[in-house]
Amino acid sequence: MNPDPAVVPAPDPAAADPASMREQYRTAELAESSLAPDPVRQFALWFEEAAASGLQEPNAMVVSTATPDGRPSSRTVLLKRYDERGFVFFTNYGSRKGRELHANPYVSLLFPWHAMARQVIVTGEAFKVGRDETAAYFRVRPHGSQLGAWASEQSTVVGSRQELLRRYEELEARYPEGEQVPVPPQWGGFRVVPDAVEFWQGHENRLHDRLKYVRKGEGAQTWQVERLCP
Repeated sequence: MNPDPAVVPAPDPAAADPASMREQYRTAELAESSLAPDPVRQFALWFEEAAASGLQEPNAMVVSTATPDGRPSSRTVLLKRYDERGFVFFTNYGSRKGRELHANPYVSLLFPWHAMARQVIVTGEAFKVGRDETAAYFRVRPHGSQLGAWASEQSTVVGSRQELLRRYEELEARYPEGEQVPVPPQWGGFRVVPDAVEFWQGHENRLHDRLKYVRKGEGAQTWQVERLCP
């Protein structure tokens, strides 16, 4: 809905002005000749550099999903595993993203490594991981996070924070520290199998490098690299 200009308050001249905020990125060129032969190995190189740089939560990524009729939604989720099969995160399957991925499995992942003037964008299709893989990860989560997965019916309306805390306390009494917490049946992982992965490196004057791996088939020569205009 467009706002009515008659009722929109005038901007505060002392407020921060987003239009005036800009950075000149000064980084090394990202050349095609420097890329790894596939996007997962290239992601591993950049991810290790992000982690070594001290960047806070380099595994934080924006997960964007959409309903079958094209209404999008986004949220920040933590990457928990990646390999040649894809990128894995865990969630409540009844959450908004879980429901949307059930109805429309196409997804985008964005790693916003702003401090390094880098982004990685993964697009592909999400598949549920097996229950054995889900259970193996659930077992290494902190005890409190295990209880939280039971206490929170993610994305549903809750009457108050006190109600949520009451659920948690009841579970804490039932499963004290040191006692095994069962894996919630509605909780598990998704593996995003990429069909394209873009590596974005910022440069001065908006002449950024954008190198995109695009899946072209199966086997050793699966990926083709394209350079995109910034």
